[in-house]
Amino acid sequence: MARKNILFLTGSINQTSQMHAIATHLHAYNCFFSQFFSDDFFISKAIKLGILDTTIMGNPLRQRAEAYMQENQLAQDYKALKNKYDLVVFCSDMLFPQKFANTKTIWVQEGMIDPYTSLSAIIQKLKLPRYWSFGTSLNGTSNLCDIYCAASEGYKNYISYHGTDENKIVVTGIPNYDNLVKYANNDFPYHGYVMVATTDMRETFRYENRPMFLKKCVEIAAGRPLLFKLHPNEKSQRAIQEIKEHCPKDAMIFTEGPTNEMIANCEELITQYSTVVYTGIALGKKVHSFFDLEELHEKLPIQNGGNSAQMIANLCEAYLEFEGPKKEFLSSFPTFFSDKVNA
Repeated sequence: MARKNILFLTGSINQTSQMHAIATHLHAYNCFFSQFFSDDFFISKAIKLGILDTTIMGNPLRQRAEAYMQENQLAQDYKALKNKYDLVVFCSDMLFPQKFANTKTIWVQEGMIDPYTSLSAIIQKLKLPRYWSFGTSLNGTSNLCDIYCAASEGYKNYISYHGTDENKIVVTGIPNYDNLVKYANNDFPYHGYVMVATTDMRETFRYENRPMFLKKCVEIAAGRPLLFKLHPNEKSQRAIQEIKEHCPKDAMIFTEGPTNEMIANCEELITQYSTVVYTGIALGKKVHSFFDLEELHEKLPIQNGGNSAQMIANLCEAYLEFEGPKKEFLSSFPTFFSDKVNA
């Protein structure tokens, strides 16, 4: 019998590494990887023109992700042109390529979901394209995928409240954020600073008053050293110049490096809309965020000792081998499903 094919749709390196972690547990299948894409003519044209270069479909993130794929010897099939697939694993359902309408699909939460805004509500009410939200506030809420893997009960509640059938949602935790305590022991050479993890709001067409934010960081630091870790999607030269203009001269600035280890060694963490705030919470740091802190604690990805990738892989296998109508998978075999996922 021919081996079944799985396609993992990714975006950033973080998304790609999480999908890679899942694929390592699926040796019985042919696993392929593709940068996220759209089969819409106008969006495809915008990608070619570079208009969407700051999104997960853009060329810069694609180049970084594909470099990771090559380094780790992952089979690539951009836009799913080489093979027919038995299962597609999504990192986002903001767009849903129509070529997968009759394929089994699983959505895996990659990280933090942006705040739900009045614009998000208007888009949903008028059934406009979800990506018009200029963020990830509607990620996981389309109800288009067959199964949704959520980071926590808090996120399950968010996703179901905003549109996805709660019976489709399974709390599995997410790779890269399910064993954050492991970063406490590290060899990052600096300690005793206030860390700032920035966000790519401006690059994703959202407003930000960066000078005001930087002044607030200086106020929170209150004379302590500042360490900045810039978002990989930011225009780094602009961000560096702003930090030099508004912050003490001895502020440390990193465009690359071990973010979680940096957080583990800080005294206090300042974020905007960044998933790494969960690393700070899990490690007991005092954190600042544009999100409500109580809400963040409720949505903290479950810490299961690093078992999320295995659980999601078990779910992929169980669903692939299920031979009945795909809508009956979760409802028809609850005991079998539970055993498979948690094995």
